[in-house]
Amino acid sequence: MSDSASQPPAAAEEFDSGSGVAGRGHISTAQKVLETGASMVQDFTPLKNICAYLNAFHIYQSDPSRLVEAQHYCSHISNDVRQCLIYDSGAPNARLIGVEYMISKELYETLEPEEKKLWHSHAFEVMSGMLIMPKPRTSLVPDFLWDKAETREMEEVVSLYGKTFHFWEVDKGHNLPLGMPKLMMSFVKESPGFEKAVADRDSRFGTDRKHKAELRKHIQVPEVHPEADQWDHSKQA
Repeated sequence: MSDSASQPPAAAEEFDSGSGVAGRGHISTAQKVLETGASMVQDFTPLKNICAYLNAFHIYQSDPSRLVEAQHYCSHISNDVRQCLIYDSGAPNARLIGVEYMISKELYETLEPEEKKLWHSHAFEVMSGMLIMPKPRTSLVPDFLWDKAETREMEEVVSLYGKTFHFWEVDKGHNLPLGMPKLMMSFVKESPGFEKAVADRDSRFGTDRKHKAELRKHIQVPEVHPEADQWDHSKQA
């Protein structure tokens, strides 16, 4: 038996590629060539339907003291339903950590009472300035025009309800999606954890959530259904 065959299995951290993902080394040149070729001949129509990139934070329904920054890449299925792929960053090797579905108030009200409890509102996300539509650093669009487009998007999102599951607990340092998916919620009020997380995000994106909140003051805030946002608000980060 060779020496290599007699060695014990490597620990999980030995298989970390350096990007927080299990696996030895970076993607090979051969794999990159294969992916490039596939992208030239295959049809990725569902992904091409993505029309909005949103940044916000999710909290764990079972432990609202834990929060995760979430990059949403969203598409419309109908006037009442959107679906978003959730990544941990906007980098090329970003990890797909979850999915969020957003539905209209009218559709939400047709759900069974127990189902309603799995959904969260977006009113605070929008009105606090926490939910943003990041502007690319290379964009030549003037800030005032970008703000106008973003505010128009927020006028639609404010009344939507979201159902979100995360598969990958990146806040725990996991290098693979382990265990069962976790139901996620969102902030409903200001708090030290909220302020710290959003301030850090704003410093990286060059945004100002308080300025955005000012721009959104005219938005009519719908009454949030009492069955939504079912988690212990006293434990919010």
